[in-house]
Amino acid sequence: MKVLVKTNGMAREEWLRWRRMGIGGSDASVIAGVNKFRSIFQLWMEKTGQEEPGEAESEYAHFGTVLEPVVKKEFTARTGLKVRSRRAILQSEEHPFMLADLDGVINENGEMCVFEAKTASAYKLETWEGGVPLEYLYQVQHYMAVTGAKKTYIAALVGGSRFIYHEVFRDEKMISEIIQMEKEFWEKYVLGGTEPPADGSEATTRFLDGKYRVSSGGSIELPAEALPLCEQYEEISNQLKELGKQKDEAANKIKNYLKGNETGIVGGRKITWKPVVSTTFDKKGLEKEHKDIYEKYCRKSQYRRLSIA
Repeated sequence: MKVLVKTNGMAREEWLRWRRMGIGGSDASVIAGVNKFRSIFQLWMEKTGQEEPGEAESEYAHFGTVLEPVVKKEFTARTGLKVRSRRAILQSEEHPFMLADLDGVINENGEMCVFEAKTASAYKLETWEGGVPLEYLYQVQHYMAVTGAKKTYIAALVGGSRFIYHEVFRDEKMISEIIQMEKEFWEKYVLGGTEPPADGSEATTRFLDGKYRVSSGGSIELPAEALPLCEQYEEISNQLKELGKQKDEAANKIKNYLKGNETGIVGGRKITWKPVVSTTFDKKGLEKEHKDIYEKYCRKSQYRRLSIA
């Protein structure tokens, strides 16, 4: 690796411009289709200069930066390992499109380890207790690909009160996959100027539903490659229907074993069939009996439904 640019004292706007010159660690999960918040289309538009980088200073990002020194200090207090800042954007010499802006580095027995600090909401506690979330695994493996490090320590302050850290070791198979997918994205889509294909991520679903929310009412002839996608969509839809029936059948057989009982034990598994009380809102009744109130508080929303015939 080499130092692409030093970031000490660099303004955030300039830092974001430098990040556009390659693929950073947080971009890896987007390209892999496992990032819930950023679509591959957004990333492509940012890297090709069609859109400003999407990492503007939000409240969440702001306090993540503010709390980073706290996470580092707590990690050192618990492990005795000193975290040193690496105020630079690093670049892979073998794969120049791969960049890394590390939260810190650790010298452990003469070996350089990557350090990554995170903050997370209390709702993510169970996830962090079980291991490192997948999107961050892509991030730290990307960093190890750039730096040559064999291990990463990733520490998280969860819910403002729980401190968790994990060791992540270099995974050559995953790194090879990351290099391949990032190389294709950079050379074929960014440098080539070709729009990348859609993936199945939640972020891409939200992006497309938002960008094309309004229908023009027009009709177009689709390219021939759309036909196999239609067939794939129908086949999977039918499979899901069949799996839904199989799932319902299994559930009904279990219910028939339980009968009036609330809990059943089998093979170390605990099965519960508990009563749930829910409250529903009678919209039709309100519209019929108090139409003026219904219309005052009724809010309409618009979306587009995909249908293949």
